[in-house]
Amino acid sequence: MDVSWEEFGWERLGNGTGRRRLPVWDATVALVAGADGVLLYDTGSTLREGVELRTQAEALLGRRVTHIALSHPHFDHVLGTAAFSGAEVYGAVGTADLLARGAEELRADALRHGMSEADATVATDALVSPRHQVTGEWTLDLGDGFQVLLANVGPGHSGHDLAVLVPGSPVVVLCGDLVEESGEPQAGRDAVPTHWPAALDRLLELGGEDALYVPGHGAVVDAAFVRAQRDRLAVRFGVS
Repeated sequence: MDVSWEEFGWERLGNGTGRRRLPVWDATVALVAGADGVLLYDTGSTLREGVELRTQAEALLGRRVTHIALSHPHFDHVLGTAAFSGAEVYGAVGTADLLARGAEELRADALRHGMSEADATVATDALVSPRHQVTGEWTLDLGDGFQVLLANVGPGHSGHDLAVLVPGSPVVVLCGDLVEESGEPQAGRDAVPTHWPAALDRLLELGGEDALYVPGHGAVVDAAFVRAQRDRLAVRFGVS
Protein backbone atom coordinates (compact mmCIF):
# COMPACT_ATOMS: atom_id res chain seq x y z
CA MET A 1 0.00 0.00 0.00
CA ASP A 2 1.33 3.42 -0.98
CA VAL A 3 1.78 5.86 1.89
CA SER A 4 1.58 9.60 1.33
CA TRP A 5 4.00 12.00 2.97
CA GLU A 6 1.08 14.01 4.31
CA GLU A 7 -0.23 11.00 6.26
CA PHE A 8 2.89 11.18 8.42
CA GLY A 9 2.80 14.96 8.69
CA TRP A 10 5.54 15.64 6.14
CA GLU A 11 5.59 18.64 3.80
CA ARG A 12 6.89 18.01 0.27
CA LEU A 13 9.36 20.64 -0.95
CA GLY A 14 10.37 19.20 -4.32
CA ASN A 15 13.77 17.92 -5.50
CA GLY A 16 13.22 14.68 -3.59
CA THR A 17 12.99 16.67 -0.38
CA GLY A 18 10.42 16.76 2.40
CA ARG A 19 10.39 18.05 5.94
CA ARG A 20 8.46 17.48 9.14
CA ARG A 21 7.92 19.72 12.17
CA LEU A 22 8.18 17.50 15.22
CA PRO A 23 5.89 17.92 18.24
CA VAL A 24 6.79 19.50 21.59
CA TRP A 25 9.76 21.65 20.51
CA ASP A 26 8.66 22.20 16.89
CA ALA A 27 12.09 21.19 15.58
CA THR A 28 12.31 20.52 11.86
CA VAL A 29 13.78 17.39 10.31
CA ALA A 30 14.19 16.89 6.56
CA LEU A 31 14.64 13.96 4.17
CA VAL A 32 16.51 14.28 0.86
CA ALA A 33 16.16 11.22 -1.38
CA GLY A 34 18.45 10.43 -4.30
CA ALA A 35 18.60 7.39 -6.56
CA ASP A 36 20.95 5.56 -4.20
CA GLY A 37 21.21 7.48 -0.94
CA VAL A 38 18.85 9.10 1.55
CA LEU A 39 19.98 12.01 3.70
CA LEU A 40 18.21 12.89 6.96
CA TYR A 41 18.83 16.39 8.33
CA ASP A 42 18.57 16.15 12.12
CA THR A 43 17.15 13.20 14.03
CA GLY A 44 14.72 14.45 16.67
CA SER A 45 14.92 15.02 20.40
CA THR A 46 14.63 11.46 21.74
CA LEU A 47 15.51 7.93 20.72
CA ARG A 48 11.80 7.21 20.36
CA GLU A 49 11.47 10.08 17.88
CA GLY A 50 14.46 8.74 15.99
CA VAL A 51 12.85 5.31 15.72
CA GLU A 52 9.63 6.90 14.48
CA LEU A 53 11.51 8.91 11.86
CA ARG A 54 13.39 5.81 10.71
CA THR A 55 10.14 3.88 10.37
CA GLN A 56 8.50 6.72 8.45
CA ALA A 57 11.46 7.18 6.12
CA GLU A 58 11.47 3.50 5.25
CA ALA A 59 7.71 3.49 4.69
CA LEU A 60 7.84 6.58 2.46
CA LEU A 61 10.90 5.69 0.42
CA GLY A 62 11.12 1.91 0.67
CA ARG A 63 14.73 2.06 1.84
CA ARG A 64 16.89 3.09 4.75
CA VAL A 65 18.48 6.41 5.62
CA THR A 66 22.11 6.21 4.51
CA HIS A 67 23.42 9.63 5.59
CA ILE A 68 22.66 12.01 8.47
CA ALA A 69 23.64 15.67 8.71
CA LEU A 70 23.32 17.31 12.12
CA SER A 71 22.50 21.01 11.96
CA HIS A 72 24.02 21.77 15.37
CA PRO A 73 24.61 19.97 18.66
CA HIS A 74 21.46 20.85 20.64
CA PHE A 75 19.36 18.11 22.22
CA ASP A 76 16.21 18.66 20.16
CA HIS A 77 18.13 18.05 16.92
CA VAL A 78 20.55 15.19 17.69
CA LEU A 79 19.27 12.76 20.31
CA GLY A 80 17.54 10.42 17.86
CA THR A 81 20.69 9.61 15.88
CA ALA A 82 21.35 6.22 17.48
CA ALA A 83 18.14 4.89 15.86
CA PHE A 84 19.87 4.94 12.45
CA SER A 85 22.37 2.11 12.65
CA GLY A 86 24.80 2.09 9.74
CA ALA A 87 24.13 5.65 8.58
CA GLU A 88 27.12 7.90 7.92
CA VAL A 89 26.85 10.91 10.24
CA TYR A 90 28.13 14.40 9.37
CA GLY A 91 28.50 17.51 11.48
CA ALA A 92 30.35 20.80 11.47
CA VAL A 93 33.94 20.43 12.63
CA GLY A 94 34.06 20.33 16.42
CA THR A 95 30.63 18.74 16.79
CA ALA A 96 32.05 15.25 17.34
CA ASP A 97 34.33 16.34 20.18
CA LEU A 98 31.58 18.38 21.79
CA LEU A 99 29.08 15.51 21.74
CA ALA A 100 31.68 12.99 22.89
CA ARG A 101 32.36 14.94 26.06
CA GLY A 102 29.03 16.72 26.48
CA ALA A 103 26.42 13.99 26.92
CA GLU A 104 25.66 15.01 30.49
CA GLU A 105 25.23 18.64 29.50
CA LEU A 106 22.81 17.63 26.74
CA ARG A 107 20.88 15.51 29.23
CA ALA A 108 20.67 18.40 31.69
CA ASP A 109 19.49 20.75 28.95
CA ALA A 110 16.81 18.29 27.85
CA LEU A 111 15.59 17.95 31.45
CA ARG A 112 15.48 21.74 31.87
CA HIS A 113 13.22 21.91 28.83
CA GLY A 114 10.82 19.34 30.24
CA MET A 115 11.94 16.03 28.78
CA SER A 116 11.30 13.02 30.98
CA GLU A 117 14.29 11.65 32.83
CA ALA A 118 13.85 8.25 31.18
CA ASP A 119 13.89 9.67 27.64
CA ALA A 120 16.82 11.97 28.37
CA THR A 121 18.89 9.20 29.93
CA VAL A 122 18.26 6.59 27.23
CA ALA A 123 19.04 9.04 24.42
CA THR A 124 22.22 10.46 25.92
CA ASP A 125 23.49 7.00 26.90
CA ALA A 126 23.24 6.05 23.21
CA LEU A 127 24.53 9.39 21.89
CA VAL A 128 26.22 9.21 18.47
CA SER A 129 28.95 11.65 17.41
CA PRO A 130 29.54 12.48 13.73
CA ARG A 131 32.17 10.40 12.01
CA HIS A 132 32.58 13.00 9.26
CA GLN A 133 33.41 16.59 10.18
CA VAL A 134 32.76 19.39 7.69
CA THR A 135 35.28 22.21 7.81
CA GLY A 136 34.13 24.23 4.79
CA GLU A 137 31.94 22.47 2.25
CA TRP A 138 31.32 18.80 1.53
CA THR A 139 29.57 17.54 -1.61
CA LEU A 140 27.52 14.41 -1.07
CA ASP A 141 26.40 12.35 -4.09
CA LEU A 142 23.07 10.61 -3.45
CA GLY A 143 23.09 8.82 -6.81
CA ASP A 144 22.84 9.56 -10.55
CA GLY A 145 24.75 12.80 -10.09
CA PHE A 146 22.30 14.25 -7.57
CA GLN A 147 24.66 16.14 -5.30
CA VAL A 148 23.77 18.02 -2.14
CA LEU A 149 26.13 20.46 -0.49
CA LEU A 150 26.88 20.36 3.24
CA ALA A 151 28.17 23.78 4.30
CA ASN A 152 29.74 24.76 7.60
CA VAL A 153 28.35 28.31 7.65
CA GLY A 154 28.65 29.08 11.36
CA PRO A 155 29.30 29.84 14.04
CA GLY A 156 26.11 31.69 14.85
CA HIS A 157 23.21 30.06 16.68
CA SER A 158 25.81 27.63 18.04
CA GLY A 159 29.52 27.13 17.63
CA HIS A 160 28.90 24.41 15.01
CA ASP A 161 26.18 25.24 12.47
CA LEU A 162 25.83 23.05 9.37
CA ALA A 163 23.47 23.92 6.50
CA VAL A 164 22.48 21.77 3.52
CA LEU A 165 21.86 23.03 -0.02
CA VAL A 166 19.62 20.85 -2.20
CA PRO A 167 19.84 21.79 -5.89
CA GLY A 168 16.87 21.98 -8.20
CA SER A 169 14.00 24.26 -8.99
CA PRO A 170 13.52 25.67 -6.47
CA VAL A 171 16.76 25.33 -4.56
CA VAL A 172 16.10 24.22 -0.97
CA VAL A 173 18.33 25.44 1.87
CA LEU A 174 18.11 23.58 5.19
CA CYS A 175 19.15 26.21 7.73
CA GLY A 176 18.88 24.65 11.16
CA ASP A 177 18.36 27.15 13.96
CA LEU A 178 20.33 29.87 12.19
CA VAL A 179 16.85 30.81 10.95
CA GLU A 180 13.71 30.61 13.06
CA GLU A 181 10.21 31.52 11.90
CA SER A 182 8.03 30.55 14.86
CA GLY A 183 9.74 32.96 17.25
CA GLU A 184 12.79 35.14 17.70
CA PRO A 185 16.10 33.29 17.19
CA GLN A 186 17.38 31.88 20.47
CA ALA A 187 20.91 32.79 21.55
CA GLY A 188 22.06 30.40 24.26
CA ARG A 189 25.38 30.08 26.02
CA ASP A 190 27.09 28.55 22.99
CA ALA A 191 25.84 31.14 20.49
CA VAL A 192 28.37 33.36 18.72
CA PRO A 193 26.24 36.48 18.14
CA THR A 194 28.91 38.57 16.45
CA HIS A 195 29.19 35.99 13.63
CA TRP A 196 25.49 35.17 13.28
CA PRO A 197 24.62 37.83 10.65
CA ALA A 198 27.57 36.68 8.53
CA ALA A 199 26.26 33.09 8.71
CA LEU A 200 22.94 34.28 7.31
CA ASP A 201 24.76 36.20 4.58
CA ARG A 202 26.41 32.91 3.64
CA LEU A 203 23.04 31.11 3.53
CA LEU A 204 21.73 33.79 1.17
CA GLU A 205 24.82 33.46 -1.04
CA LEU A 206 24.29 29.71 -1.23
CA GLY A 207 20.57 29.76 -1.94
CA GLY A 208 19.94 32.97 -3.82
CA GLU A 209 16.78 34.99 -4.11
CA ASP A 210 14.45 32.24 -5.31
CA ALA A 211 15.34 29.46 -2.85
CA LEU A 212 13.13 27.95 -0.18
CA TYR A 213 14.75 28.43 3.22
CA VAL A 214 13.78 25.81 5.81
CA PRO A 215 14.24 27.07 9.39
CA GLY A 216 15.01 24.94 12.41
CA HIS A 217 11.64 25.94 13.88
CA GLY A 218 8.62 27.26 12.00
CA ALA A 219 7.30 27.59 8.46
CA VAL A 220 9.37 27.62 5.28
CA VAL A 221 10.48 31.18 4.40
CA ASP A 222 12.00 33.12 1.52
CA ALA A 223 15.18 35.13 1.06
CA ALA A 224 13.48 38.36 2.12
CA PHE A 225 12.61 36.81 5.50
CA VAL A 226 16.18 35.59 6.03
CA ARG A 227 17.56 39.00 5.10
CA ALA A 228 15.19 40.78 7.48
CA GLN A 229 16.10 38.39 10.29
CA ARG A 230 19.78 38.95 9.54
CA ASP A 231 19.29 42.72 9.87
CA ARG A 232 17.39 42.36 13.15
CA LEU A 233 20.14 40.15 14.57
CA ALA A 234 22.78 42.67 13.54
CA VAL A 235 20.92 45.41 15.44
CA ARG A 236 20.24 43.13 18.41
CA PHE A 237 23.89 42.13 18.77
CA GLY A 238 25.47 45.40 17.64
CA VAL A 239 27.26 44.12 14.55
CA SER A 240 27.23 45.32 10.95
